[in-house]
Amino acid sequence: MKMTARKALLAVTVLAAALAGCGKPGDIVVEQGVGITALRTTCPAVGVPDFTGNITLFRPADARTADAIDVVAALTNVRSNCTETGEDVVANATFDVLAQRRDTRGARSVTLPYYSTVVRGGNAVIAKRLGSITLNFADGQDRTFASGTAGAIVNRAAATLPPEIRQRITERRRAGEEEAAVDPLNDPEVQTAIARATFELLIGFQLTEDQLAYNATR
Repeated sequence: MKMTARKALLAVTVLAAALAGCGKPGDIVVEQGVGITALRTTCPAVGVPDFTGNITLFRPADARTADAIDVVAALTNVRSNCTETGEDVVANATFDVLAQRRDTRGARSVTLPYYSTVVRGGNAVIAKRLGSITLNFADGQDRTFASGTAGAIVNRAAATLPPEIRQRITERRRAGEEEAAVDPLNDPEVQTAIARATFELLIGFQLTEDQLAYNATR
């Protein structure tokens, strides 16, 4: 699962189906007029930003050739659930890290760092946490996996659209009226309000600058 902050913002605007389980009566429903109904909830979208879902370790560490690859790992199978507790919206995510090593001699443990961030409006990081995940290879084993967790707590009021914006989006429009020809989601004021109420939980490996550059150019 890969998602840039921009893609995550679009996903929560029209609402990814994976988060539909967070919905409940009273959530905003946007009718696009072409048979598509999208549900918006206060739950943050969850994803992996581009270039941070993979990590490659080399031996020696400063090498960058294929024959020097030591361990490769991918962060995948991201799953989430979301609940409202009082004034807060709590999102919990789980993920798997799948890894492969070149040299299978002997048992070995590899610990990889990862991060989770809460982003508002597609670009404002309001919280960041660092963690680590340990992968254990048995003697002779070239592949293994481990599971990790991440979470976010978002103020429900901050993640809720103002009543006047909700009204502007959901009001019924009759054919022939001027308003019927204008998509409210294209209104800059509406877009700004949606962005301000949009939160994301983004998870990825905590990479060095060299590792990030390698992922971006490989």
